[in-house]
Amino acid sequence: MLEPERPFLSVLVSGRADLECCYSYSKEKLKMGWVKWIAGNGITQVPFAMTSSEGVDIKTKHEMGKRHCSTITFKAAQLNESGLYQCSLNGSKISLFTHGTYLHVYNSIKTINLRESTKNKILTAEGILLFLCVLLPSVSLLFQSKRLNELEKKKVRREEENIYQGLNLDDCCATYDQIERSQGHDPYQDVCNFMEEEEEIQLEKP
Repeated sequence: MLEPERPFLSVLVSGRADLECCYSYSKEKLKMGWVKWIAGNGITQVPFAMTSSEGVDIKTKHEMGKRHCSTITFKAAQLNESGLYQCSLNGSKISLFTHGTYLHVYNSIKTINLRESTKNKILTAEGILLFLCVLLPSVSLLFQSKRLNELEKKKVRREEENIYQGLNLDDCCATYDQIERSQGHDPYQDVCNFMEEEEEIQLEKP
């Protein structure tokens, strides 16, 4: 039975990388090895058998019981050693590859050394851009608000003009005069009626 392997390992160039595969099988001891898949003709890939060398160390460990492990160690991994590595297991009735681990070797990110004056210029430019990003929307909102106020004032003026245009001043004056006359005569008419009633009452007395 195969044990799960690490699917991916990323190391810095010239760093150490350890890949391991293990299995449990009681019937016989299998021969363990490591292969790297490399590009063959066209788009196909072929397994390349790995061996111990100056920079690569392969060890197989058989523990007590049924567990067996093999380890391949890259002492100072190089960029061209990136790729998929699998363990090969071979016996009288078994021949298979493990799931494998993809080794990724990468370079360190180079930092850019800038002078203090250049840094200050960059910071100044960022500050100006930030100020413009804040100022421009505010100015735009201010102009829009002013324009809306002017449109509202024009609308009110038009409504007032329409109201005055709909009124006939001559008719209004005539109506007002009629109201004034009616309000002016009513009190006097009431007084006259009251005096006539008083005279009638006095005449009726014996």
